[in-house]
Amino acid sequence: MLGLMMDRALSLPSILEYAAAYHPHREVVSRSVEGPIFRYTYVDALARAKQMAKALIDLGVKPGDRVATLAWSTHRHFELYYAVSGVGAVLHTINPRLHPDQIAWVANHAEDTVLFFDLTFGDLVAEIAPQMKTVKTLVSLTDREHRPAAAPAGTLVYEELIEAQTPDFVWPEVDERQASGLCYTSGTTGNPKGVLYSHRATVLHAMAMVQPDCFDLGARDAVLPCAQMYHANAWCTPYGAPMVGAKLILPGRQLDGPSICELAQAEGASFVLGVPTIWIGVLDHLDKTGGQLHVRTVAIGGSAPTASLIDRVEAQMGATVRQIWGMTETSPMGVINTPLPEHAGEDPAQSTARKMKQGRGLWGVDLRIIGEEGQRLPHDGASAGQLQVRGPWVSSAYFKNDGAAAFSDDGWFDTGDIATLDAEGYLRLTDRAKDVIKSGGEWISTLDLEDAVCSHPAVAMAAAIGVPHPKWDERPLLLVVLRPGQSAEPEVLKAHVAERVAKWWTPDEVRIVEALPIGPTGKVLKRELRDQLATQPA
Repeated sequence: MLGLMMDRALSLPSILEYAAAYHPHREVVSRSVEGPIFRYTYVDALARAKQMAKALIDLGVKPGDRVATLAWSTHRHFELYYAVSGVGAVLHTINPRLHPDQIAWVANHAEDTVLFFDLTFGDLVAEIAPQMKTVKTLVSLTDREHRPAAAPAGTLVYEELIEAQTPDFVWPEVDERQASGLCYTSGTTGNPKGVLYSHRATVLHAMAMVQPDCFDLGARDAVLPCAQMYHANAWCTPYGAPMVGAKLILPGRQLDGPSICELAQAEGASFVLGVPTIWIGVLDHLDKTGGQLHVRTVAIGGSAPTASLIDRVEAQMGATVRQIWGMTETSPMGVINTPLPEHAGEDPAQSTARKMKQGRGLWGVDLRIIGEEGQRLPHDGASAGQLQVRGPWVSSAYFKNDGAAAFSDDGWFDTGDIATLDAEGYLRLTDRAKDVIKSGGEWISTLDLEDAVCSHPAVAMAAAIGVPHPKWDERPLLLVVLRPGQSAEPEVLKAHVAERVAKWWTPDEVRIVEALPIGPTGKVLKRELRDQLATQPA
């Protein structure tokens, strides 16, 4: 027997429709690529999204077509989030920090038909346009005055497309399982893999992330995502913020410390999120200027923060840190570190130790740890193995069935992470499977080594990698970047680490470096470090 409830599809345009109807005066604020701050309301955003939806149809975009963006976090990109998916097409957000050849590759693999691009990418688009076999229409995300001179002939102008339309548009009915977005992940081996989101998955994910035990968002909040909108949908905040009527602050292309501090303070940000390198830049700016920035919550993900970074954020920004773990394949929310009632009496050291864990599972995400023999490991906080996940906003396959080996026969996705789960349900990553150091047949956690050395006050960032060893297979090498104006001898740092980890984990060498290679999503590129060491003379 079926229930007698209305069967209304979970569609993305319904989120913006709700925000315009019930939070009509709440603002979307955007630092434009042209320079000035742009602000309007959810009512205005809905009207422009509908105008763009009509323009897309006039351009010949059909349901299922892939529409690509090379764009920063701006109001125009926000409009495309709804306009493209709202007409039944698929929004393909391309990471502009990829190599040009990779950008052309993913555009061809996705079979994109239209490409929208910010004016900063005029030269890039001119370079790769001949390589993009299926893109027939180019649109610059600006007005006629700022149209990039380098843009290929025939490039259309976004604001002119908007102005040619009226907002009297009714969203077509779409199946909630219809594809809505496509994002390629570079966290796999070989070519990037496409993760194909659906309306249903994204709406459910947005509903989960605004809950009190997750991002705890409401109409009182001002949300500043410091993850770009091409990076796993800016961690779903362009959907979550309007779902609860929160103010949405989009930072444009500028994610340096001074720019974030200026925008967050001017717009009263209460909730911010981003990868650890973002907050290192913010804190270093506050140290340098003696300035202050107060927000309620800082969500940190993308890679694991150190205990030192967590303590600095909470002390200097007056915030509560919520570490999260997820992947493009999990939309991206997998777990978030929120306290349980029994943690109310934690002292500062206990609190930091708990916050170092990636977090507890959300409703909708199942977790399991698999051992080397394929057995399911206990949730004892000690048994480490392959982390696998499943859920309604977890990818069931990659686009065009690439990388099928990552998906198990019984319906789980193998994340490629090595982790433990404890009795309270907290996930603790020990490494990426491709980064773990195996020495003498035992695993050494690079994350624990990095956290140990970063507890030294002179250290800003660190990366631990395995280097070949004739007896032990591999031994750890720590590469360290010092904080501005600080100094420390490698042997002092090595001794500092030795006091905090098992004796046989102590790295054979600590090496001071000027910088670490950072990838398109803000993570340290350990594979590049290993490649560099492999090519250096012995």
